[in-house]
Amino acid sequence: MSSPYWNPYLETLPLERLKALHLKKFKQILTWAYERSPFYRTLYQEAGVHPNDIRSLDDIARVPKVDKGLLKSAQARPPFPYGDILAVPIEEVVEYRQTSGTTGAPLYQADTWADWEWWSESWAYILWAQGYRPSDRVFFPFGYNVFVAFWAGHYAAEKLGCEVIPGGVLDTAARVMKIQELHPTAMMGTPTYILNMAETARSRLKIDPAGLSINKITCAGEPGALIPGTKKRIQESWGAKVFDHAGATEIGAWGYECAHQSGGLHVNEAFFLVEIEDLETGKIIKGPGQQGKMIITAFDRQAQPCIRFDSKDVIEWAEEPCSCGRTFRLVKGGVLGRSDDITKVKGVLLSPAAIEAVVRSFPELGDEFEVTVDRPGETDRISLKVELRPSAQDQADQILPRLKNELRVKTNLGYDVSVHLYGELPRYEVKARRFKDLRKDH
Repeated sequence: MSSPYWNPYLETLPLERLKALHLKKFKQILTWAYERSPFYRTLYQEAGVHPNDIRSLDDIARVPKVDKGLLKSAQARPPFPYGDILAVPIEEVVEYRQTSGTTGAPLYQADTWADWEWWSESWAYILWAQGYRPSDRVFFPFGYNVFVAFWAGHYAAEKLGCEVIPGGVLDTAARVMKIQELHPTAMMGTPTYILNMAETARSRLKIDPAGLSINKITCAGEPGALIPGTKKRIQESWGAKVFDHAGATEIGAWGYECAHQSGGLHVNEAFFLVEIEDLETGKIIKGPGQQGKMIITAFDRQAQPCIRFDSKDVIEWAEEPCSCGRTFRLVKGGVLGRSDDITKVKGVLLSPAAIEAVVRSFPELGDEFEVTVDRPGETDRISLKVELRPSAQDQADQILPRLKNELRVKTNLGYDVSVHLYGELPRYEVKARRFKDLRKDH
């Protein structure tokens, strides 16, 4: 079936033509922001940068970056509540969203109707690449709220012609039963919550989720769906193919795993420019082999432009293109963590995602775990709480030495590991908060 969401002209553009398109679109959004947003105009004037100065992709590095803190401070100025970031009359704003606030005070996000169409269009590319078709019935098991979550995925599914089933006010058990009742073929959620639903189905409802109708799941909101152990758990729990997606309220739907699943995320390069910045030098990393933080520009978001936004997401370019034929570049392994989550413990750089990869590789362990870093004396201490599955309750003495050894090999750190009964650790409906650095409180 042909579709506007498989666009061979854009998605298979030769690299040089794609670069030319990026330069053209970057200059367009930069000019728009300079002329219409007081915040951006002041930022660029103080830096001595004018849109006419950008003549090549290398020149883009001269444009000042922004981050969530800077944008939030700008929103203290009028017009309320968006501040002078706004690049359209406030009367043209038709959609309000805000960030989740998990990394500080929320940022308010303004969108015009054209911006919201852009959101759903970028999501439509993602869903088509993952095999969604008009014949699909898509269930959305999330609480529709001020967070963008899967709102745009909902509208993108409709644009593709899918039937949409919203499961907003239902609790977890009711959502599982609605899946059993209506036989949807696909659903979307955070990896944590999708696993939580499977656990609820098995333990409370005595329903095998793998025997239900779901055959594909799109995950977002937190790392996990590209961590092999986590992906395997979700796929085995639901008997479905699991896809990762990356996006953010202030950015948009920038990355996706396609049906070929080549071990990374495509950058949605029809809509975004992604740069990777060295964590120490600030220089732009152009090739594979080195991790850095993502600096991203949304080309067509006009009410509240997102230009060279420091996302804090740690990523790395893949060495090989995807076998699907798209020339949109791949981010190896997806989002590897956040630069503000990566911390030094006993002098070793540690990412919470590395711990998740180890824990989720042990089938005897439950889906939840909790990590705490503190400093009771002069030395850092890292503690890990895990749950044993009911079928493995008598295997703790065999599992713990293997777990500690694997953690040391993969993260170069020793852990105080404690075992808890299945179900004792907190469960999360949206984004999980499993990593706690108590040293930051002192």
